[in-house]
Amino acid sequence: GVWRQTKALLFKNCLIKCRTKKSSVQEVLFPLFFLFWLILMSMMHPHRKYGEVANTNLGTLDTSMLVNFVIGYTPPTRMAREIMKKVAFDNFEDGIITEEYLSEEELQEASAFKPSNFVGVVFTDAMSYQLRFPDSVAMSSIYMESR
Repeated sequence: GVWRQTKALLFKNCLIKCRTKKSSVQEVLFPLFFLFWLILMSMMHPHRKYGEVANTNLGTLDTSMLVNFVIGYTPPTRMAREIMKKVAFDNFEDGIITEEYLSEEELQEASAFKPSNFVGVVFTDAMSYQLRFPDSVAMSSIYMESR
């Protein structure tokens, strides 16, 4: 019955492995090679661990640079409006000018016509964003290991 078929199948597989030694060796050595390669790559680029930064008073912010500063943002969602309101009025006495745009294309067109004190913010979802400066893009990221 079943034991006889299982024994015959195992014997057949052993014969195949013995006859095709090259492919059998490759089946064993390729995963080991890739594992070695992965370990070698992780050793070449170790993770950096940063220590804690003590709480210190950084003093007052020099707001003279932020006079007539414009921040444009898109898409105009409720969450984006709340975030930009907090940025504009809670952190600065005079407030920063915020403008909302319906699409990223409108934001890019506006930044082309605005002076150099314009920064665009594109909210990709509720927790991430991209900063748009004239002629460049800066990604927001907590991890600054390698780019």
